[in-house]
Amino acid sequence: MTRSFAPGKVILFGEHAVVYGRPALAAPVTQVHADVEVRDSDHTGIWIDAPDVNLRAELNTLPSDDPLASVIHNFLFLARVSPFPKLKIKINSTIPVASGLGSGAAVTVALTRALSSHLHFAMSDEEINAFAYEIEKIHHGTPSGIDNTVVTYAKPVYFIKGQPIEILKVGHPFTMVIGDTGVSAPTKESVGAVRKLWEADRVKWERVFDEVGGIVRQARRAMKSGEWELLGGLMNVNHELLQKMTVSSPELDELVGVARKTGALGAKLSGGGRGGNMIALVPLEMAEAVAGSLKEAGAKNTIITQVS
Repeated sequence: MTRSFAPGKVILFGEHAVVYGRPALAAPVTQVHADVEVRDSDHTGIWIDAPDVNLRAELNTLPSDDPLASVIHNFLFLARVSPFPKLKIKINSTIPVASGLGSGAAVTVALTRALSSHLHFAMSDEEINAFAYEIEKIHHGTPSGIDNTVVTYAKPVYFIKGQPIEILKVGHPFTMVIGDTGVSAPTKESVGAVRKLWEADRVKWERVFDEVGGIVRQARRAMKSGEWELLGGLMNVNHELLQKMTVSSPELDELVGVARKTGALGAKLSGGGRGGNMIALVPLEMAEAVAGSLKEAGAKNTIITQVS
């Protein structure tokens, strides 16, 4: 039996603009994770048991575009495994689906690592990251690549699409509160909406993306030097630009406002938007109070996490 884990992720700065070549900052969230177990089976075929999505089926009964089936088929093709082995695959995840916490990428990375180890097909982190990105493209159209990168390396990263990854060294640990609106928000839809805006007026939106890029570069310096008040202010400005991109929502704006009023140094939506999660930068001693206020304001779940 082989078992593998992969963490969730949160985008700190730069979502959407990162698709257009600007930088982004993201960090792993180890409080939630995907857990994959692969073992040999006496039964014919590859059986998948994923109780979190109410799935128990043999691989060949699933449509080719099923997220789990696409990972397994593409891996077996890459590893040149033929005929298919007899396997039982169990998948559990504590990461909410379509919430901006990288649930799809985490399952892909954990499943790929488990299959790689169980079937003795060695893969480096770079190879797993590249493979996971190809899977992301199947389901998200034009993803930035940041989800699979943060989940694969499980460290904070400064990321520019198509450029070498920079593992970010944080000057001092800082505390984030993540608030889940409970609204399902598929990334593909919000990415597509921003693309339509960009195609209609490229000059305007390139300027907006440049603004976001400037914020991300300032945030990177602030994270290295521990300037938390500056970092919080930058989060607020980044959220305003995401509102301009039409990817916020009343639920997100409400939680962002509540976090700021309760003592957060800054707050913004995180991920694709139009639902999913928001994040707030908070002094450690204020974390529980902010999390409680978010729940009172309608957050379905909160996570307190440290970035270090």
